[in-house]
Amino acid sequence: MKKFPILYWPRNTKGDEEYRLARKVISNATGVMPRLWAEDLDLGRIFSENPDAAVYYPVFCESTGWWGELLGGDAVVTDKVIISPECQLMVIEAAHHARSRGGTQLLAAEIYPASGFFKKMNSGIATVADMLATDTGTILALFSGKSSASFINVLESTGNSYLGCIGRY
Repeated sequence: MKKFPILYWPRNTKGDEEYRLARKVISNATGVMPRLWAEDLDLGRIFSENPDAAVYYPVFCESTGWWGELLGGDAVVTDKVIISPECQLMVIEAAHHARSRGGTQLLAAEIYPASGFFKKMNSGIATVADMLATDTGTILALFSGKSSASFINVLESTGNSYLGCIGRY
């Protein structure tokens, strides 16, 4: 089943070469020009109005914590498309429609920073992909890995909290 493409673009589109490139890449991949979504991202609303949608979410090189908007939602990252050195598109689908293309998953966790934890995680269980510090002293971290069970075991053995898997690709 083909997914209806929606391009979320939070920046001004006028004169934005990455915007034009993103539209071209999506159109080439899907055969359909994506619908632009420029207002606040509400994935629940998007998926209720367009159940077969695939939202293309741009992550710019200066972005941090982009995945926080997905936590607790009925959405998973199912693919990523690199359009330039400064921007990649994360393909987001409703969790009940998403199909995994491979074994790598994006795993989110709330942790207290500890060097031993990061050494363990980067040793093959999962790799740190993005982090965002909170005002309570914890870090919301995004990891990529193949086994959510191994990831959760390591988290729990170090006394950290697991927030949930937000994607796979």
